[in-house]
Amino acid sequence: MTAHVPNPSPPARLRAVHKAYGPVRALQGVDLELGQGRLLALLGPNGAGKSTAIGLLLGLQAADAGRAELFGRPPRELAARQQVGVMLQTAGIQDTLKVRELLELTRSYYPAPLSIADCAAMAGLDGLLERRYGKLSGGQQRRVQFALAICGRPRLLFLDEPTTGLDIEARQALWRAIRGLVADGCAVLLTTHYLEEAEALADRVAVIDGGRIIAEGSVAEIRARVVQRRIRCVTALSADAVAAWPQVREVRSDGRQLEIIADTAEQVVRQLLAADAGLVELEVRRAGLAEAFLELTRARETA
Repeated sequence: MTAHVPNPSPPARLRAVHKAYGPVRALQGVDLELGQGRLLALLGPNGAGKSTAIGLLLGLQAADAGRAELFGRPPRELAARQQVGVMLQTAGIQDTLKVRELLELTRSYYPAPLSIADCAAMAGLDGLLERRYGKLSGGQQRRVQFALAICGRPRLLFLDEPTTGLDIEARQALWRAIRGLVADGCAVLLTTHYLEEAEALADRVAVIDGGRIIAEGSVAEIRARVVQRRIRCVTALSADAVAAWPQVREVRSDGRQLEIIADTAEQVVRQLLAADAGLVELEVRRAGLAEAFLELTRARETA
């Protein structure tokens, strides 16, 4: 008979968490769980409760009710904190230190850190190690912050708006590094205003608004919550004329192409083809994560 082995605790978990700041209820009964080797994107408008949730998981604040756990432990326990890497929007890093010195200092806090060379390669710091942090551009500083967050070989990584200020090439490089960490078993909690970033990286998405989780699931499951379709075509029809049709929510024109957001595609496409025999470059796709996010948060505002 094989003995039952309990499942290990997840890297990060909130259980029925409540947190208020005076009359403002920042979190209201939030349950959230992040599994090992998974990337969870926590999305929400400003003031939704994202920063409070992260602050509780990092042990920077205490819950009024419920529990925050890292690897089944209170977040302030050293054994939990040593397994965590953090990249926040505000860093508080000493401007006068060189990048190499910052890495050496941060690596010293961990029992088995990555080499400086590995950190530099993953974060794209080639040629920056001997530069003083305060002399770097904003995008270069974000890459240094990422290197500092990963240098301790974290099993859990918090990334708060990690690609803000990065150009497209640097953003793509950081995405590759994040995917590599997840493939190696690291759990990642990501917050981002770039919804295409969440769509490209996340295994699961949780949408928080008004201190509550209003939707959670895979990217495909969140997208499926919204039935809208996006239709693009080149047509002689005017945007104003198409905007008046049934099922059409919004129409945009760049002078040549129309982009139509509709509740259902079939009726609108039939009407387009009937009204303009010369219509070309017709494309129909379902709502992306950005449209789903906007629809979910808009629905809560009007509820």
